[in-house]
Amino acid sequence: MIEFKNVSASYDGELAVLKGVSFTIHDGDFVAFVGTNGAGKSTTMRLANGLLKPTAGEVLVDGVATSQLKTSQIARKVGFLFQNPDRQICCNSVREELLFGFQVLGEQGPGAEAQVDELIDRFGFDPDAEPYLLNRGTRQLLALASIIALKPPTVILDEPTTGLDYRECQKVMETVAQLNAEGTTVVMVCHDMEVVGDFAHRVIAMTDGQVVADGPTFEVLRNQEVLERASIIPPQATAVAMALEEQVPNCPAAVAQANTVEQLTEALAAAAQEGGQ
Repeated sequence: MIEFKNVSASYDGELAVLKGVSFTIHDGDFVAFVGTNGAGKSTTMRLANGLLKPTAGEVLVDGVATSQLKTSQIARKVGFLFQNPDRQICCNSVREELLFGFQVLGEQGPGAEAQVDELIDRFGFDPDAEPYLLNRGTRQLLALASIIALKPPTVILDEPTTGLDYRECQKVMETVAQLNAEGTTVVMVCHDMEVVGDFAHRVIAMTDGQVVADGPTFEVLRNQEVLERASIIPPQATAVAMALEEQVPNCPAAVAQANTVEQLTEALAAAAQEGGQ
């Protein structure tokens, strides 16, 4: 569990980036942080994994303040995927990259080798490939796999789909969704509301270093005041449904409440059939 208790933070003592932020992320959550650039989302992630310490308030991981823990201790509990995988990859082969975390923790041996072999099979990696010669999507998957290898109970993803095409994006996010289904807590910063709508169970919206909404995904993404304050646009299907509800007299409830393309298509088809009878 990760708790923020009235947390404020700044860099080098300059203007505050976070201003009295409070929330709790429970074990097993899948939470997306949304908002414009400069809202404080990435700073929040760096506070959550101990790379940054608060200037006021407390950040707690499993009940212990990060100010009392070494970054290496937090890393065992909270894995972090950077937006750019090239900031994370540091070895000359895929196998070496996947073994690197075990080496840092002094946990080399047959168990680590077996875990790496399993990941290579799971992701279809070439163990001898040079990481920097892989395409962007595969490098992102490799960086994610290197975190999964150590089995942290919480994974933080900072814009995990940036620079990926649709197929690469789906592969990364389906892997993340599987992790969450197996019990891993997932915390994600994301600007792509389609990805947020498809995968996140809960959304925390931020603006100007403060939380402006925290709730179930579509409860937040349908709140017009929150959308305006956080400068976000809902997923396309949700936006269409909201527009139909506003503009069409007696809009059927199923159409107005649709949040996915499938839901919207089915609701419109049912409404058309009913209208033709």
